[in-house]
Amino acid sequence: MSIAPAASAPPKAKSRMRLVAGSSLIGTAIEWYDFFLYGTAATLVFNQLFYPAGDPFVATLLSLGTFAVGFVARPLGAVVLGHLGDRKGRKTTLVWSLILMGIATFLIALVPSYAAIGVAAPVLLLVLRIVQGFALGGEWAGSILLVSEHADDGNRRGFWSSLPNLGPSVGSLLSAGVMSLLSASMSNEAFLDYGWRIAFGLSAILVIVGLVMRLVVEETPVFEQRMAAEKLAPKTAAKLPLVTALKSNWKEILLAAGTRMGENAGYYLYTVFILTYVTDMVGSDRQFALNAVMIGQVVAIVLIPLLAMLSDRVGRKPLLLVSSILTIPWGFAFFALLDRGDPFSITVAAVGGLIIFAGFSSAIGAFYSELFPTEVRYTGTSVAYNTASILAGAISPIIALSLYQATGTGTSIGFYLAGMGVISLVSVLLVRETRKVKLSGRDDELVTRH
Repeated sequence: MSIAPAASAPPKAKSRMRLVAGSSLIGTAIEWYDFFLYGTAATLVFNQLFYPAGDPFVATLLSLGTFAVGFVARPLGAVVLGHLGDRKGRKTTLVWSLILMGIATFLIALVPSYAAIGVAAPVLLLVLRIVQGFALGGEWAGSILLVSEHADDGNRRGFWSSLPNLGPSVGSLLSAGVMSLLSASMSNEAFLDYGWRIAFGLSAILVIVGLVMRLVVEETPVFEQRMAAEKLAPKTAAKLPLVTALKSNWKEILLAAGTRMGENAGYYLYTVFILTYVTDMVGSDRQFALNAVMIGQVVAIVLIPLLAMLSDRVGRKPLLLVSSILTIPWGFAFFALLDRGDPFSITVAAVGGLIIFAGFSSAIGAFYSELFPTEVRYTGTSVAYNTASILAGAISPIIALSLYQATGTGTSIGFYLAGMGVISLVSVLLVRETRKVKLSGRDDELVTRH
């Protein structure tokens, strides 16, 4: 079966979509580079530099705790930036989220160690992590909506909306690659002393590039149409988009969050916890895990747009269903492969997990944007996305570490991931297909009915 688009857009429209999608992808990749860089450093560096010497397990748990705090701050960012996105525009909000993320990441590079300033070191790290989480809270939704609302003909909305979803994989690949290069090119002492700080300092350059790209794109036609309608009928405006979304679209928010439970819990096990597990539990070289994650991210980057084109043909739901089902057994296979400890098995584990992630990511951007009316689309999408990030992604490395500490086996973590996959599966089964929804349609009409 061909997965080529059903109809070709005019050249001018294609050029505009390439610019919009490219700017969204680059900006998103930079923000996720900053966010994931912290996760990589939390497992390899922060547990050694920013906490008192003592029990290595406690230090790692505390380090992963500050990683999780970034997720806790994301709902606040989702509400505040979602409100701005629904009232002031997608473009303006994305510019500010990128600026906040860049400043926080650059300052992390300057935080002295625990040995230098004592308890102030982890406190500063915690505050900057909260700012990172706040900024990221409105990033994903804005990037997705900037693209999907420009591609409202529906024929290729899945494909175009999937390109910002490459941001997490590109950002993770970039952060892992930079850390791997720095780690391999200097002694462990030099890496712990200043090498990791170089990776965070690079954020300043990347943010400038991202800002230039974001400033050249236009606001979405769908949002401008909504604003024009509000000028003619001011009473139709959602004064508080969060209140409106929770009142009218609470089912959509819950089900949308549910679809991501397996994807988000799995992703942070495949890309973050794998570093701790391979290094501390299996006793293999950390470079094996870093290389495996980078290879898996490359595979995901290739697959996401290809599977997104398929979603434009068969719908969002089939891709989400298959990905949810595959998550259930993969948790057990993932840790069984890691336990073997050789580079090939570790690579297969990471690649397999990130293929499943690609299945989710190929459809979920368009799916989320199609669930909500324009007046609350930014808020609804942000709240649903970040709710799943807290309930799944934020705590999955901590739960995994605690389960291993209690049982001494990765099988227990496999049961946890399987449970997350079941939640995703049930949520997807309860949602109707959204592929043919027109985003500029009636804002008071809910896409799904339950």
